[in-house]
Order: sequence, then C-alpha cells, then structure tokens
Amino acid sequence: MTHYLYERPHTLVPLTFFARRYDSAKSSISEDLGIVRRTFAARGTGILETIPGAAGGVRFIPTISPQDAQTFIQEMTDRLEEPNRLLPGGYVYLSDLLGQPDVLRKVGRLIATQYVDQSIDAVMTVATKGVPIAQSVSMYLNVPFVIVRRDSKITEGSTVSVNYVSGSSERVEKMELSKRSLPRGSRVLVVDDFMKGGGTVNGMKSLIEEFEAELVGVTVFAESAFNGERVIDDYTALLAVDEVNSRDESIHVRPGNYLQRAFGDQLTK
Repeated sequence: MTHYLYERPHTLVPLTFFARRYDSAKSSISEDLGIVRRTFAARGTGILETIPGAAGGVRFIPTISPQDAQTFIQEMTDRLEEPNRLLPGGYVYLSDLLGQPDVLRKVGRLIATQYVDQSIDAVMTVATKGVPIAQSVSMYLNVPFVIVRRDSKITEGSTVSVNYVSGSSERVEKMELSKRSLPRGSRVLVVDDFMKGGGTVNGMKSLIEEFEAELVGVTVFAESAFNGERVIDDYTALLAVDEVNSRDESIHVRPGNYLQRAFGDQLTK
C-alpha cells in the first residue's frame, strides 16, 4: 500500500480497492493505513489524508519537513558558492545540479510542499532550463506541466503569443504557448530555474491572463541580486545569489525566502 500510494500522489484511493487487491477486510486495511500514516508523519514523507463517506478513501500528499528543507537548501547554498559556477553577466551555472535526479526530486518536493493547501491545475515554465523543475513539481502535485516557448514549433499547433520586456536587458521579446496546453480558468503555478529582473516570469503571467487563467504563485530555484526594480515582487526563491565578484571569481549565496514562506513559525531556531 505504501508503494502504491507513493507512486500516485494526490490520488483518492477507496479502501475497498485495497481490500480487494490484498483480499483483506476493510478494518484490517484501516489499521495498516494507520501505521503508514504515522510512518509518513514521523519521517516527514507526507500526509495521508482520510476522506470519510461512501465516496471517500485515502490520499497521499507528499511534503518535506522543515528540517530536511533547511538541510537541503544549505547544501545547495554551499554548492552554488563554488567559484567555477560564475558565468558572464552575473549568471550562475546550474545545469549540473538541475540534471541530477536526487536534486530535482527534492526541489520538486520542496515546491509542492509550499502549495500543499492550494488548488493547482497546471505547472508552467519556459523552455528550456525550467523544464526539469516543472516536471518534478508536477509529479508531486500530480498535475500537468506546460512549456512556454520563445520560438514557434509546428508541432505545437495554434499558439497564443505575448510580447514582454526582459527585466535584465530591457529588450522586447516574445513568448508563446499552444492553445491546447492550458484550459481556460486553470489555476497555474509558475516555476523557473533563475530570475534576475523578473521579465520572463512577468511574460508568463501575461500569457496566463490571455488564457483567462489564474496565477496561484511563482517559485524559482534561485534569484540574483538586481540593480533596478523587478517587474514582479510576489515570488518565492529557494536560494538567493547576493553578490557576484568577477574579479576574484567569488559568489555569495544565502537561503532565499522559501523557508519562511513555506514553514513560517515551524522553522528550527
């Protein structure tokens, strides 16, 4: 049962299904699920929610504990301060980290935990670096993810496009999304790998409005210091790159606002 639930997050499973699957009485299944629930809670794996009634059952909601989140974010902070990550323009090389399955799993679980009490219909990102993050988050939320593109793809069919101003270069650019990707009225979570001025995220926000959908939240893996006014101010960042010194190739990174936004008073002092 543990494996079955773990592989199907946010999916309501009737107790009768387990009773038939394991040829057991519902009372026995309930007792076993009680053990699973306590184990999930003790290990910070997630919440096993019970829905009463004839149409009820159990639902596994993946989460991460504040302590595990702090440990992971500190580990990423140390990794991002490695001097060989410095790129021209104040960017930081992230591809190796965001190409590691264990890192992606934890990033997805962290972001999903922040929105555990929110109703989300889709996760949105822009090609290409944000795609693995969106895929991981969508897996833990058990919702589709959609990819916004900056260039036309014939395989996308008809698209909706918007012009937006890049927050860092202040150039007018275009992004587009297939009309079939996002149903009208969807509640959308935007994720991305790196944010400077916020222009790309603001462009996705405009696309969401074009689809008559609702932006639920914005979470990025890392944000950088930005000399100017960001075009978006309501967002969550797991990490914050405070200072980049090209002369001595040093990078100063600190935890972003994720821990406070996701856990608040639950944080370890």
